[in-house]
Amino acid sequence: MNIYDIAKLTGYSSATVARALSGHGYCSKKAKADILALAQKMDYNPNSSAKALRSNRTDRILFCIPDICNPFYFRIIEGVTKVLEDNGYFLMLYPTESSIEKELKALDLCSRKYCDGIIFISFDFNATNITAVRNLKHPVVLGNRYLEQKDDDNFDYVYVDHILGMEMATKHLLERGCKNVALVIGDVLLQTSRERSQGYIKALNDSGLKLDPRYILDGEYTNDGSRKAFGKFMEEKLPVDGVVAANDLSAYGIMEYCRNHNISIPKDIKLVSFDNTDYATASNPSLTSIDMCQYELGTALASTLIERLSDGRKTVKNTTINPKLIIRDSSK
Repeated sequence: MNIYDIAKLTGYSSATVARALSGHGYCSKKAKADILALAQKMDYNPNSSAKALRSNRTDRILFCIPDICNPFYFRIIEGVTKVLEDNGYFLMLYPTESSIEKELKALDLCSRKYCDGIIFISFDFNATNITAVRNLKHPVVLGNRYLEQKDDDNFDYVYVDHILGMEMATKHLLERGCKNVALVIGDVLLQTSRERSQGYIKALNDSGLKLDPRYILDGEYTNDGSRKAFGKFMEEKLPVDGVVAANDLSAYGIMEYCRNHNISIPKDIKLVSFDNTDYATASNPSLTSIDMCQYELGTALASTLIERLSDGRKTVKNTTINPKLIIRDSSK
């Protein structure tokens, strides 16, 4: 049933029916009562596609994340959902699996009016995906910084300072007496890994230690990848008494290797992780971890996008959130 069917059955014009159903524009009390009563009786539901065409608004926000199975994103999703629901928007999740092709496909969905805006998290914001963002007519908010941003860009960014977080994690191990600290991250050519390496290197430099590239490992941000990378590193017999893992999943892989090879954490090797998910408290020993304030990040991402949608702001507005070090048994 559509508004023309209701108009025919009630005897009112389609324009009157549209005003009664939308609540916008003048409609007499009697006409509105008659129309709403019939609509309820006939279980009328408005066509969302037609509504979007008329209003140029879908009430949907696309949220692109690299890995839908990573617990790091659970609290971010919770924060984003809360803000969107409070403002009348629906969330659509799009896992990109860190693929530039899938990221571009998601951005193309927005260009074809599947959504009103995008929250976009990527391991690597680069010329290719940022060019696609700039070509959109819709607002976007990034989940990491982009230093080549222009004042009138159509995107803002909100991010937790992972350079500072990595510096905090490394300094904590050095302050605990570690002399040889390994870093397990992902591909150093990607933005997130590159920037986290900066925090690690800064902490070493501030402590008067030289960087040894052999101590930076590609664990692919996964349990299995980190276990294998750390195992290969240990086969080289390099001295190591501390490890910083890129996330709690990576830390689990490192702990698994240590258990299997009778290496005690924290007696033999002290371990600091990133993200402070439930893994950090469920592990044995419990993980010292950098709290990346995921719920706060999620609410800030959504609020920034809603602001752009509401007031049509044309200048950029970026937000940085500082991480926190949560000390537990793995580094004591």
